[in-house]
Parts: sequence; C-alpha cells; structure tokens
Amino acid sequence: MFCDLFGNQRAKLGLHIHTSNSDGAVSPEESARMYREHGYDAIALTDHWVFGTGGELSGLPVFSGCEYEANGRCENTFHIVCLLAEREPEGITRESTPQEMVNAIHKAGGIAVIAHPAWSLNTIDSILAVDGFDATEIYNTVSGTGHSFRPDSSLTVDLLACQGRIYPLLATDDAHYYRDFRGMDACQSYIMALCDPSDPSSVKRAILAGDFYATQGPEIHLTKTDDGFRVDCSPCEKIVFASNRPWRPRVFAAEGGELLTHAEYTPDVDETFLRAFVVDEDGRQAWTNIVRL
Repeated sequence: MFCDLFGNQRAKLGLHIHTSNSDGAVSPEESARMYREHGYDAIALTDHWVFGTGGELSGLPVFSGCEYEANGRCENTFHIVCLLAEREPEGITRESTPQEMVNAIHKAGGIAVIAHPAWSLNTIDSILAVDGFDATEIYNTVSGTGHSFRPDSSLTVDLLACQGRIYPLLATDDAHYYRDFRGMDACQSYIMALCDPSDPSSVKRAILAGDFYATQGPEIHLTKTDDGFRVDCSPCEKIVFASNRPWRPRVFAAEGGELLTHAEYTPDVDETFLRAFVVDEDGRQAWTNIVRL
C-alpha cells in the first residue's frame, strides 16, 4: 500500500496482464512474482479467451479476468477486458457482438473495459453504439512496444467526453513479452486506488466510482477549489489540463530547474469536462479521471 499526498492509503493494481495460459511469455506464477516484487498489491490475469477465476499466486492477490475480441481483425475490432466477475461469463463466442459481450460480463457480475481503443482504431461512433462499458484504458503499455504503436488513447477519451460519454480511465500494461528485444511491457502502467486490494468488491467499487488515478509512476490529484480546480502532484516537468476546448492556456511547464507540484485552472463557462495529466523528468505520465462540469 502507498500513502498519498493527502495521507490516504492506496493500492497499486495491474489490471490487464497475459501469461502462458494464452500468448504471454511467462507462467501465471512467474507473472505474479514479478508484479509482487515491483510493489503491486494485486493484479488481474486477463488471458485471451481463458477466464481466470482469481485467488492468490506467488503471495499476491489475483482478480478474475479475461480478454475477449469482437469483430475480427479489422478496423473497429473491439478488445474487451472482463474484470472482477463472480463467475465466467456465459455465451461469449468469437461471433458475439461487443454488446453481447458486455451484457454477458455484467450478468456474471464483472465490469467491461475497452482495451486500447486507439490501438484498435475504435471510432467514436462504434463505441457510442455499445451500451454499458464501465471503463476504458487511456494508456496501454504493450501498444507502444516492439512493432506496435498508439499506446495513448487520450484523443479517443476526449472525443468521447465531448459526446457526453465519460468513463473511468485505466492505465494498464497488457503485458505479453515481459522483457526481451521489444522492451519491457510489464510493471509499467497501473492505477493507484482507494480500496482494499484483498477484496474484489472493494476494488470494483473504487473503479466504478473513479476513486483512483492512473499512472506510470507520478502521483496526481485533481480537486475542486472555490475558483475552479487544482492539481497536486509529485514533482513533475509538466502539468496539463484537458477539456472540450481546443485552445486555452492550459499547459504548465517547469522553468529554471524548479519542478512543479501544483497548478490551478479556472474553466470557461462553455467547458463541459476537465481532466489533467502530468509528465515527470523521466517522461513518465499520470492521468486523473474526468470531471463533468
């Protein structure tokens, strides 16, 4: 557990991980050991088409999970991660539609996450056509590893928010390779949640309520003030506020060797949502969830 800037205990959670049960490079036990050694409090193993029931591995709590693919290998392929289900979703096949997958996940008590929408080229219209997604990934490590690209789904997230569709924003690894010539795609991107990592229902509540921030290392908090909003963070080179307005002075950059630990922002009357992200000296990012204005 990690004590944040405000004295709250937060759990470090990795929520999209593959193992040798599908196309990952290491066994479930080795994966759990690696994440435990990197300070994670719990993980979800989400192998392709192989539902993991959860439990404990290598001394680390493991949540139930699975990754399904709908629409085949083409534009608007949906990769949907099932997290924290009470049982394996029934009736999902490779011919199932995204809506059928989401419905089955919910029926099994799980939450349905849009995986790497930028990498998958999911259009805004295709996402809006599906009812019931519970969260989306804003960053997916493996999508920027090796031959892949487009790990950052910030543009997709903002375009959805412009349409009033606001989701909790997860940073995940989607670990496959672990460490080889493609780079390191494990133990890189995660969420820091206000929850009990030993209790899946507590984790589920925190995700659905947005009681977490997504990160590759930096700490970030977005809070309401009398005049607008404030970011408090670990020392960073840049703090950025993002909204539906394409232009406003919203980027705060460190100058003269002094790193930033806070910034304030007052939205205009026509801004409909706000989120923030930071970048530290090593280029690592952290993202807040979206606030509806």
